[in-house]
Amino acid sequence: MKICMIGTGYVGLVTGACFAEMGNDVICMDDNAEKIRMLNEGIVPIYEPGLKEIIDRNVQGGRLRFTTDFNDGVSKCQICFIAVGTPQDKDGSADLKYVLQVARQIGAIMDGYKIIVDKSTVPVGTADKVREVVKEELKKRGLEHIEFDVVSNPEFLKEGNALQDFMRPERVIVGTDNVRTAALFKELFDPFVRTTNNPILIMDIRSAELTKYASNAFLAAKVTFMNELAILCDKVGADISQVREGMGTDSRIGPRFLLAGPGYGGSCFPKDVLALIHTAQSMGHSLEICQATHKANQRQKNYFAEKIINYYLDQKADLSQITIAIWGLTFKPKTDDIREAPAIDIINRLQEKGMKVRVFDPVGMDNAKAVLDSRVFYAKDNYEVLEGVDGLAIVTEWNLFKSPDFVRMKELMKRPVVFDGRNILNVMDLKSKGFIHFGIGRGNNS
Repeated sequence: MKICMIGTGYVGLVTGACFAEMGNDVICMDDNAEKIRMLNEGIVPIYEPGLKEIIDRNVQGGRLRFTTDFNDGVSKCQICFIAVGTPQDKDGSADLKYVLQVARQIGAIMDGYKIIVDKSTVPVGTADKVREVVKEELKKRGLEHIEFDVVSNPEFLKEGNALQDFMRPERVIVGTDNVRTAALFKELFDPFVRTTNNPILIMDIRSAELTKYASNAFLAAKVTFMNELAILCDKVGADISQVREGMGTDSRIGPRFLLAGPGYGGSCFPKDVLALIHTAQSMGHSLEICQATHKANQRQKNYFAEKIINYYLDQKADLSQITIAIWGLTFKPKTDDIREAPAIDIINRLQEKGMKVRVFDPVGMDNAKAVLDSRVFYAKDNYEVLEGVDGLAIVTEWNLFKSPDFVRMKELMKRPVVFDGRNILNVMDLKSKGFIHFGIGRGNNS
């Protein structure tokens, strides 16, 4: 099939590359000339394991190309995916200006039947708005007779595992009111589910739009519930790791998304929870659980920062003389994404208290430099960052940090204090080397 992918951000780039990998002809279009220049030179502007290899292979095979020419992409392809950003507006809602702008451009160009696909994460009712905008443009040109379909095809990609998620999806959701379009999309996605027999779910458009937000909000609530329990564990002296094991063996709950930490971040959970809250409010309904999830997540980031600050205050230390090393800046491992990352809020809070901060992340340093205070010191590796520090805070669970050399760490640090925000270190081994350890939900000093 001939596919136009409009938008070469995280979703558009992964989706376009994976469609090409299955033999489709894909044109990826973006109005960012610099990004297209990079892609045409073989430079992938985002970090995602395996993505560069799949892009290179399909560019060389002639199945994937990149352009800034909107007309070129739309005119040559029957299926046009909209994969542009839907940033959070001031009131928490999803800003649809880029989605509707693309829809208007498609309507101004198309001269025959097209399938216009909302791949961006959009609130309920967006497909109706896209349809109206396209109709308006066709009417201006006297082409009201031209038929088109609008489809909702939400993405469920986890950063750091996006290729696997797309190539072997747990489910594919297609929102359409056209039987022929549904059949076409089953054909498009069949190669991705053929070996797994995972479902391609055809549903009405509004249900498809809501499913994406509902899934992310539910997972965000699950993560936040465990983070709230972790605070309680600290207060009563329980161990969140053991609580998690006891809960996760219940088949009704399951073990996934039960790891406590310093809060969730990224481009999806924070934005989607707020957008769902706003959608409900616009309909006169209050999503109390989602509102509590958002509030508790903000508190969790602050809780970890205060755990660090309060330790040194209890030691009667002058906070202006305290230096903290940070391991991990991205919101999760295997990505360079620092959007809404807990580390950013934590660092800002420590600096507000006058503490000095040294940081290291395997891939997120450049993105972090754009948002962090200039006083932050950026180390070349996870050991240099420890030189002369009064404590280490682990904020992102990169594999690199899970089995470090404790002896070397102690030699480098001024004070052997570790705040393990992801509970990834061997506490017994760490303590045997003379470290003071604070986890999340592991009691006050475990």
